[in-house]
Amino acid sequence: MANAVRPLGLFRNLNAKIAAIPMVLTVIVVFVGCTLWTVIYSFTDSKLLPSSNFVGLSQYQRLWGTDRWNVSIGNLATYGVLSLVFAFVVGFFLAVLMDQKIRFENTFRTIFLYPFALSFIVTGLVWQWILDPSLGLPKLMQDMGFTGFNFALLGNQKTVLYALVIAGLWQGTGLVMVLMLAGLRGIDGEIWKAARVDGIPAWRTYIFVVIPMMRGVFVTTLVIVASGIVRVYDLVVAMTSGGPGFASEMPAKYVYDFMFQRSNLGQALAASTVMLVTVFIFVVPWALYEFRQKRR
Repeated sequence: MANAVRPLGLFRNLNAKIAAIPMVLTVIVVFVGCTLWTVIYSFTDSKLLPSSNFVGLSQYQRLWGTDRWNVSIGNLATYGVLSLVFAFVVGFFLAVLMDQKIRFENTFRTIFLYPFALSFIVTGLVWQWILDPSLGLPKLMQDMGFTGFNFALLGNQKTVLYALVIAGLWQGTGLVMVLMLAGLRGIDGEIWKAARVDGIPAWRTYIFVVIPMMRGVFVTTLVIVASGIVRVYDLVVAMTSGGPGFASEMPAKYVYDFMFQRSNLGQALAASTVMLVTVFIFVVPWALYEFRQKRR
């Protein structure tokens, strides 16, 4: 029987390509289109409505000359570093414990992951109540006789960021744990058997064998967590509203305030563009890494 004629490359999997057209158009129009619109109008003097009056880099010069923005960048850096370090350490440690085939594993996994199912608004309100000196944990400890207990993190400009970190870790560490656990379950069991035969301690196996093999999982987790940190907004609004003063201000809140409260569209779009570039710093290396892995 004669060989069937193979369709040209353009017409291969034609049904799947036709089905993907709506999604492709959505990505092009919504994501790419809105991104270009944001970048272009960040170079204008747009106020309440978009304006075509270009002013060059004036919006960016004003942005980086504003104390509130600079404080928000510093806060984001502090919050981001602490959140990444503790989320990875605690998440990996919990994943290692869960990987020991403990009893009621599904129950514990659900408990750890449950906070991630909540919105940041709920998380912020819950932790605002917990840290409230008049009715939360400080009040409980003082009623129990620990009169010197003082855990009023939210009212102190020097400690309010740590309160945000605690709340963020409570919600997000479960996701990191699940991703790490999936990576650990993907490690060949023969590696552990060989390590035990050679007498290699478990901690050395994790550090020098398992963790390097989980590089892809670590990179993917880093991108997911870091992009969420850059966009953090709900948690700040629910817990502190950026206060006291601007001590817990974040770039996303800066964008929202200037866009909807101060009617300064150009300034908000300039800040949005800076945030977009920050996200690309994490996403582009990850995309290149994944592309090279697939080529190999």
